[in-house]
Amino acid sequence: MRRMTAAEAATLLRDGDTLLIGGSGGGHAVPDALLAAVGERFRDSGHPRALTALHPVGLGDGKTRGAGHLAQEGLLKRVVSGTFVNSPAVATLALAEKIEAYTLPQGSLSQLMREMAAGRPGLLTRIGLHSFVDPRLQGGRQSARSTEDLVELREFDGQEYLFYKPFKVDVAFVRGSAADEDGNISMEHEAVTLEMLSIAQAARRAGGLVVAQVKRIVPRGSLHPKMVKVPGILVDALVVDPDQWQTFETEDSAAYSGHQRVALEDIPRLPAGPRRIVARRGALELFEGAICNLGSGISTGIANVAAEEGVLRRVCLTNEQGNIGGAPASGNEAGAARSPDAQIDQPYQFDFYDGGGLDLAFLSFAEFDAAGNVNVSRFGGRIVGPGGFVNISQGAKAVIFGGTLTANGAPKAVRQVEQITFSGAFARERGQPVLYVTERAVFRLGDRGPELVEIAPDADLQTDIIDQMGFVPAISPNLRKMEPSLFADGKMGLEARLGAPRSRAALDRFSTLVAAE
Repeated sequence: MRRMTAAEAATLLRDGDTLLIGGSGGGHAVPDALLAAVGERFRDSGHPRALTALHPVGLGDGKTRGAGHLAQEGLLKRVVSGTFVNSPAVATLALAEKIEAYTLPQGSLSQLMREMAAGRPGLLTRIGLHSFVDPRLQGGRQSARSTEDLVELREFDGQEYLFYKPFKVDVAFVRGSAADEDGNISMEHEAVTLEMLSIAQAARRAGGLVVAQVKRIVPRGSLHPKMVKVPGILVDALVVDPDQWQTFETEDSAAYSGHQRVALEDIPRLPAGPRRIVARRGALELFEGAICNLGSGISTGIANVAAEEGVLRRVCLTNEQGNIGGAPASGNEAGAARSPDAQIDQPYQFDFYDGGGLDLAFLSFAEFDAAGNVNVSRFGGRIVGPGGFVNISQGAKAVIFGGTLTANGAPKAVRQVEQITFSGAFARERGQPVLYVTERAVFRLGDRGPELVEIAPDADLQTDIIDQMGFVPAISPNLRKMEPSLFADGKMGLEARLGAPRSRAALDRFSTLVAAE
C-alpha cells in the first residue's frame, strides 16, 4: 500500500477534476489535512484549477477549515453539497457568482453515492418534489451561472419523481481512524461512519483514485474485520495525520465513538429564554417510544428538555448521520451523539427516514409563509442549503417546526418565503400533520396555510402576534393559551404525561391539540 504525504496527495488532482469528499459538518471524519494540502498547493502554484467539489454533507468549522480550504477563486468551478453552512467562504463565492453552486438534499446525495458505486443510472426518488430542488422551481441551483440540470422530473407508474444524475469521480478523499499495512480502513474512533464505503466504491468504479487519511497505521491483520469500513482493495494511497482530531472541537470523545457510556441525564439544562420555551412546547408532542429526528438549530434543545424531564430513555432520538438513540450533540458538533445505541451508515438512515420511519421530526425554520411553506436554505443574503431537512421533513409522519416569531425585530412569518425548502401544499396533499411552534404562538397547517391555535398566556393577539407577522393567519375557533408550565422555571411534568405509545390513528391526528380542531 502506497503511503504519501498530504502534499503529495494534493498533486494527484488535475485541472477540471471532480473531487468527492467524505465527512460531515464540524470535523466528523473530515479529511481536513488533505483538503488543507489542496488549498496550499493552489496558493503556491495556481493548480489544480476548476475543480468540481462534491460532498453530501457540509464540511467545515464555520470559518476556514473543511471545504473552506478550497474556497479560492479559480480553484473551484462547481460545488455540489447538502449545505454550505459549515463553509461560509464557499457560500460567499456562490453569492458573488464566482462558482457554480448547487445544494441538494443530503440524504439524496448520500444515497446517490450507492447508485454510482453500483453503476446504476442515478437516484429516482420523490424527495425534493415541490421544493426548490424540483427543476420546475430552481433545481437546487444557488447561483445564476449554475446552468446544468443535475435533477430531472420523471414520471413512473403514474407518479412524479425526481431523478438525481450521477457524477464521474476522478479522486475521492475519505477518512478513517486507522489503516493496516494493506490499506484496510477502520472507523472505530469516529463519531459517524457516513457513506465512506460507497464513496470509495463509486470512485473505484469510475476509474478514480481513493486516498484515505488516517491517524495511525497498524500491523497487517490486527484490525477486526467488522471494524473495517473501507477495504484495502478500494484504497490507492494512505496519508497519515497523527494530529487528527475526532472533530474540529474534540480530540477524542469515547462517548461519541461508543467506547464509553455516559449518563445521558448530564445534558445541561437550557437557560431561560425563547429557545427553552420553543423546545419545551415541541417536547409536549413526544410520546412513549416515539422515534424522532432533531434538526440543527433551536430544535436540538428537545434533547436538553427530554433529559431535564427524565424522559430521554423513553423516546428514541436520532440524527441523519446515522446515530440511533443516546443524546444528539448540538452546535458545531451536530451529527454526533453521546452514547448512542447504534451507529449505522448514513444512506441506511436516510432509507429509514424516506420510508416513513420517523414518528416525529423536530426541525427549525428560518421563515415560514402564508401558504405554510418553510425556508431554511436561502434567506437574508445567505446561502445555507437544506442539509437533511428535505428528506426528514418529507418523510416523517408528523413535523414540528420550531423558531422564534421574529429575529432582530423582523418577522419570520412572511408573506412568501425566499426559497421553498418544505412545501405546505405538498404536505396537505399527503395528509401530513404540521405544527409551527414559536415562543409566543403555535400554528398548525390548515386548509389554506398556518392557523393560529395557541398563544402565550400574557400575549396580546393583535400587538404580540399578528402585528409581528407578514401575513394575517387564520384564527382557530378553539384558540387557547399555551400551557403556563412552558414559561415556568421548574419541570413541566412531561414524565407523568408522556403516556403510553400512541396508536397509528392517534399519531395521524398528531396531538390532542390537532384532534380538537
